[in-house]
Amino acid sequence: MIIYADSRESSSSVVSILKKRCIVREKQLKSADYILSKEVAVERKTKEDFIQSIIDRRLFEQLERLKSTFSKPVLVIEGSHLLKNDRNIHPNALRGAVASVSIDFSVPIIWTESQLQTAEMLLSIAKREQLDMKKPVGVRGKRKFLSKNQQQLFIVSGLPNISDATAKKLLVHFRTPAAVFAASEAELQEVPGIGKKMAERIRSVLDRKFSRSILE
Repeated sequence: MIIYADSRESSSSVVSILKKRCIVREKQLKSADYILSKEVAVERKTKEDFIQSIIDRRLFEQLERLKSTFSKPVLVIEGSHLLKNDRNIHPNALRGAVASVSIDFSVPIIWTESQLQTAEMLLSIAKREQLDMKKPVGVRGKRKFLSKNQQQLFIVSGLPNISDATAKKLLVHFRTPAAVFAASEAELQEVPGIGKKMAERIRSVLDRKFSRSILE
């Protein structure tokens, strides 16, 4: 099994546990903490982070992004006794947020007690998706495009370590995705934010002959 984990999760015990049981590919993900198949992606929140994301209004923006990218998003909330907390937030507000996630956003919530339980749950879902249901795993999911520009950004941002912002810089500089892909290492380095190592990595991916992996 292969699980993609957001690089910002690398300090958690969840990633350490997963690495003992499957292949973990760490990458800065744009709309999830873990990707378990081409359809299923997970946003993981501790109890404290869940409460804070309600206060600063991050929660529903994150869920909207998750839903727009993956057809089967999941929210994992880690920690018990959500309604008992040290924050000055009324239990009814927490209940309302949970109800909104489940009903308004149609995102299932899975509750776990610890990072170990979270890792076990991720492994169970990944096994079901990849081994039992034979679904491939990928970092990109679905994407709703509004314009040709967005399609071009999507194509270029698929290059290694290229964010949407850097993809836009590349397109502004080279004008077309085809020109980006044809650029030499030296030409790539003319774009702000593209250093020697990143240029080498991009050219390595573009020039490498495709071959089936031993996992396939």
